[in-house]
Amino acid sequence: MDEISLSVPETIINSLPEDGDSAARDMQEAVAGWERRLNRLDENDELASAAVDVLERFESRWEQYDDFVAELRAWGQSPIYAMAWRDLHASLIQQLYDHEELSSHIDRERNARLVTDGIRPGR
Repeated sequence: MDEISLSVPETIINSLPEDGDSAARDMQEAVAGWERRLNRLDENDELASAAVDVLERFESRWEQYDDFVAELRAWGQSPIYAMAWRDLHASLIQQLYDHEELSSHIDRERNARLVTDGIRPGR
């Protein structure tokens, strides 16, 4: 399988305030770490399982940051950093699915997990 490449989209970096350099660095370091973790795996099944774990983490984090946006707005605070992290997680989910080979492995792994958990699709 081809090496997995993840990145922080320029649109997210550009959406940060002028003093957001440390947030941009944090995002880039986090993305590089996730990318290294996935690229260390050799077996397709092992990679698919790890990719689904990472996707589930990204989805959970996306929801958390989305909740933070509403909370920060309610408190009259700027949600710009929460929005940037939320958007980053949504982008990373899409980037993983954009890897054609990986995408089919992810779908199989997610379906296998559904069956293993006893939840049958179509019920």
